[in-house]
Amino acid sequence: MRATLYSMKANLSYSDYARYAALDLDVIYQQCEAETFHASGPGGQGVNTSDSAVRMRHKPTGIVVVSRAERSQLLNRQACLRKIKAELLRRSKRPKRRKKTKPTKGSVRRRLESKHRRSDVKRLRRRPGMDE
Repeated sequence: MRATLYSMKANLSYSDYARYAALDLDVIYQQCEAETFHASGPGGQGVNTSDSAVRMRHKPTGIVVVSRAERSQLLNRQACLRKIKAELLRRSKRPKRRKKTKPTKGSVRRRLESKHRRSDVKRLRRRPGMDE
């Protein structure tokens, strides 16, 4: 359900997306540009006979979503709006700050000991007289 972005405005911040996400669906719909097309895929005549699939682009952010799950164009438009709102909410969240970590001295020691044990096992598998 991930929305596709055709980068129109690539330099928006989290607060910009949050501002758009706080808007009502009616306001978001007014900011969108919708186009209809024939849906493809399973469904046969019910899908292929009408222009029921909808591609919607949110002009301020450039987010593009497609919905072709339903036979009704109205239901597909509503699904597109929900997808745009979900994508705006996802982009409005700041990612968690990463903390630098390093392995403890004990884990480094254990890892090196296991490597030494493994090398001993491999050394014992060699043919006698090859090292000498």
